[in-house]
Amino acid sequence: MAKILIATDSDAVAADVDAALGGAGSHVIRLRTGREVREAVLDHEPDLVILDLQIGSMGGMAACLDLRLEESADRVPAQYVLLLLDRDADVFLARRSGADGWLIKPADPVRLVMATQALLAGETFEESARTAIG
Repeated sequence: MAKILIATDSDAVAADVDAALGGAGSHVIRLRTGREVREAVLDHEPDLVILDLQIGSMGGMAACLDLRLEESADRVPAQYVLLLLDRDADVFLARRSGADGWLIKPADPVRLVMATQALLAGETFEESARTAIG
């Protein structure tokens, strides 16, 4: 069973992720702030961290950068990170943050499952608005 950590302050995004990934194959743990991510990674040891780009005072990019810095100092284990982006222009931020993959919201169940499977297999998953549409 995969353990998935989702950080979002949006109930709709959390519900979409839980509906697509929760259930028999995965256990989804929700956080409401980016500031909780580092400690939750240490406490729960997730297989995948999903970060909403817009989360209160510490968004997905900052939380991902924080994880990458902590990983490089061997203070947290390496994590697969999927960023949920608001628009195609945010792909630049996803690349700069060191995320392993990203989706443009709204993220439908099929794309969420595809991205999750790719990241858990050690691959990347990169999406732009052009690939999300068709």
